[in-house]
Amino acid sequence: MPVAVYVLGLSVFALGTSEFMLSGLLQPVARDMGVSIPTAGLLVSAFAVGMVVGAPVLAAATLRLPRRTTLIALLAAFGLGQVAGAVAPSYGVLFTSRVVSALACAGFWAVGAAVAVSLVPVNARARAMAVMVGGLSIANIAGVPAGALLGQHAGWRAAFWAVAGLSALGLVGVVALVPRTEVPTGEDTPRLRNELRIYRDRQVWLALISTALNGGAVFCLFSYLAPLLTEVAGLAESWVPTVLALFGVGALIGTALGGRIADAHLFGTMYVGIAASAAVLAVLALTARYPVAAVTLALLLGFTAFFTAPALNARMFNVANAAPTLAGATTTAAFNIGNTVGPWLGGLVISAGWGYPAVAWTGAVMATLAIGTTALASRIHQAESGSRVVMGATAARDAESARATH
Repeated sequence: MPVAVYVLGLSVFALGTSEFMLSGLLQPVARDMGVSIPTAGLLVSAFAVGMVVGAPVLAAATLRLPRRTTLIALLAAFGLGQVAGAVAPSYGVLFTSRVVSALACAGFWAVGAAVAVSLVPVNARARAMAVMVGGLSIANIAGVPAGALLGQHAGWRAAFWAVAGLSALGLVGVVALVPRTEVPTGEDTPRLRNELRIYRDRQVWLALISTALNGGAVFCLFSYLAPLLTEVAGLAESWVPTVLALFGVGALIGTALGGRIADAHLFGTMYVGIAASAAVLAVLALTARYPVAAVTLALLLGFTAFFTAPALNARMFNVANAAPTLAGATTTAAFNIGNTVGPWLGGLVISAGWGYPAVAWTGAVMATLAIGTTALASRIHQAESGSRVVMGATAARDAESARATH
């Protein structure tokens, strides 16, 4: 695996820490800003909304720019967004800083994924994406629990300053180790109109929906994991960083295993991972009041959720292969549509007075729907004669030209 792919994974560690650390900071943020926990939970959705909007918009806007230059600019903007969050005087300013940071994060993810995939052979795509997703897993093991500890002992703002520092380290790595790329010219020049053609393909939409439902299922629960642990399972608040770290351990193991299996068994990996997440969420809904069960199932949810992630990423690049930048952007947007809708639905359930276990039930329903869309995509895939032969972007354009001349 090229070293540049690992550098991108390291940068994603900083991005992922910022994206998910509020799950362990909801209570201190809510207290400091004078808002309810569901309102504080909207900060998670705010970041996800920024990711949804930012991924396709920035992918389109930077389509003809050198990818390395784009990565540097976006990572710098993300770091500045963390500084703005750290000094935010009000909830409104903090909310805005989360959206702005997410826009930069989304652009980095979209372009970074395209770079990672371009640096490896076709049959190593899931492994390359596993390295990037692994950055998220490590963020959950180290970054998110560390953010929770900082929030408890040095104030939640210290966590934002720490992520700003991580962003600076990632920026140094990208500048030093990600290879320079020239702007494509002539027939190879990326054209937005051509890349947008991927959205005519129903398989692209099915991949998007499956990814969004899977992400929503997991983060519907994960966003409110801390209060579930303290208010339902009865654990002390000091336990939250440990449980978040266990979720991250499960995520790292799941990413590594899923990345190795997915290249050879794409749909099988998706079926197993999503179904396992649905089962874990359902069992958690039934046993959340038992501390041992809650902690164990949090670890298992990390494993099942991230076991599926490399396959979902690789699937999108396969069905939208002729438009790699928009494929990465679409995957990023899809994950974060789920990360937006999931916490929002969880907040509605909590506000309705149904309790935190009902949030796990909501996630289980979303995962079940994801199994259905995956099954439909698999059926169409098998029915299409000679479909989804993985081609490079140039090969795809050549094939399209050949069809046009006949």
